[in-house]
Amino acid sequence: MPEEKLFYLFLCIRERYTVEDLKRQIKSALFERQMLSKQNLILPEHPQKELLPDIFRDRYLLEFLDLREPHTEFELKKALLANMKQFLLELGRDFMFLEEEMRLKVGMNDYAVDLVFFHRELQCLVAFDLKIEDFKPEYSGKMNFYLELLDRDVRKPHENPSIGVLLCKSKNDEVVEIAMSRQMSPTLVAVYETKFLDKKLLRRMLHQWSEEWAQQHNIDF
Repeated sequence: MPEEKLFYLFLCIRERYTVEDLKRQIKSALFERQMLSKQNLILPEHPQKELLPDIFRDRYLLEFLDLREPHTEFELKKALLANMKQFLLELGRDFMFLEEEMRLKVGMNDYAVDLVFFHRELQCLVAFDLKIEDFKPEYSGKMNFYLELLDRDVRKPHENPSIGVLLCKSKNDEVVEIAMSRQMSPTLVAVYETKFLDKKLLRRMLHQWSEEWAQQHNIDF
């Protein structure tokens, strides 16, 4: 598709991919995943909200981790740390890794955020909370707490409000939509896959969505 070719062309210019990097992204169906994310990802309020659909996705591919099933959250985190270069390739060049288990203190209590990054274009901290099970509404409350602490104690005056990513094993989109509908917190919910996805299936899903969108807007497809 011409759109797919342009997508990878501009992405190569922006991310400065090597040949091997580009091959991996094509094999991982990045184009299809990014396009589907734009219809599935529930975007939070943020000063840079218009940029979020091109930066975040609702599905991340972590095939490079070689994780056994089942695995623990500790094993997931350690695998990501051991393969940070590949994880940053999946996230995007503007993500800069800052710290694991970033300690945040309130009174006599200590709290820790799994992984904390800084995004250069968004000019904000990005906190990842790792979950090895289905998304639960209570996860968003915990993330809101982390983001408030980051903004109070870690964020610099010139930076934008922090963003949170709940990276779960799976999620129900309706549950996510209801859980996030009354919140102003800049939190996104995504899932991770440990094996390459079926590119043909993703392409069919994208085509079906395009047809439905065209029908809703009375456009010949």
